[in-house]
Amino acid sequence: MTASYPATRMRRSRATAWSRAMHRETILTPADLVWPLFVTEGNGVEEPIGSLPGVSRWSLDGIAARAKEAVALGIPCLALFPNTPGDRRSDDGAEALNPDNLMCRAIRTIRDACGDDIGVLTDVALDPYTAHGQDGLLDAAGYVVNDDTVAVLVDQAVNQAEAGADIVAPSDMMDGRVKAIRMALEMAGQHNVQIMSYAAKYASAFYGPFRDAVGSGGLLKGDKKSYQMDPGNTLEALREVALDIAEGADSVMVKPGLPYLDIVARVKDRFDVPVFAYQVSGEYAMIEAAAAAGAGERDALVMETLLAFKRAGCAGVLTYHAPLAARILGG
Repeated sequence: MTASYPATRMRRSRATAWSRAMHRETILTPADLVWPLFVTEGNGVEEPIGSLPGVSRWSLDGIAARAKEAVALGIPCLALFPNTPGDRRSDDGAEALNPDNLMCRAIRTIRDACGDDIGVLTDVALDPYTAHGQDGLLDAAGYVVNDDTVAVLVDQAVNQAEAGADIVAPSDMMDGRVKAIRMALEMAGQHNVQIMSYAAKYASAFYGPFRDAVGSGGLLKGDKKSYQMDPGNTLEALREVALDIAEGADSVMVKPGLPYLDIVARVKDRFDVPVFAYQVSGEYAMIEAAAAAGAGERDALVMETLLAFKRAGCAGVLTYHAPLAARILGG
């Protein structure tokens, strides 16, 4: 570039709203949003989650209403997470394989309410179903075993697909689970069910409110550092993503979101697949706390952070602020 001031005045294109809009490089729309929802038993139930102000667990009738709301707002996909009752949790997470479990009933409820007007993304992991709160099966020493866990995750994914899930999203971080799930879906005739792999999921301090929401926080024994990633690692994330793509992932996810935008950008630059990020519960809670304290204006904070995800290279964002953002974008 050889032009200099005053031939070049960078502020010219910023002087008016229409010009700023015309020159905007990154665009956010409701179609970029995935809305995570928490499902609970009962009828007519809305259970506010204390650590996630403005977010609730919903019984199936409430989930149907939220699905219709999402369609009206232009949100293309819902992500479901069940709050499994304690008496249905076990060390082996067997409830995950029940074709009439809370997750499967929620999938069918959305299908009945909205047909194919909205996508349903389901979580594949055992922590909502285990009595110990870990994402997999434990050996006698309390270590999460890989291959035996993968065998259960495969059956869980097929169970969700047969209930009507459009995207299964393994969030467990076991080695080899994407290939095993892909092969099982093919064998089951579920050729069009997508896999969105939690490929780079870090052992983060930002997950606390989510564990409250699905009822696993108080049950968790130990930590998840033997399978979730070290926050100090970048190259490991790229290896994880490469493996999951090779095994059949249709898209990949980086989790958490804002503290890992560098990972999003590296993954986007390296691989030719859609990259998603999860703006996790702790990130949401911090924005809400800042707004409540008068440290920032909620709408502006929400929209700036979501735009940052798109600017870093995300094809879409899982965010609890999805309905708010969609309403803002819709005027």
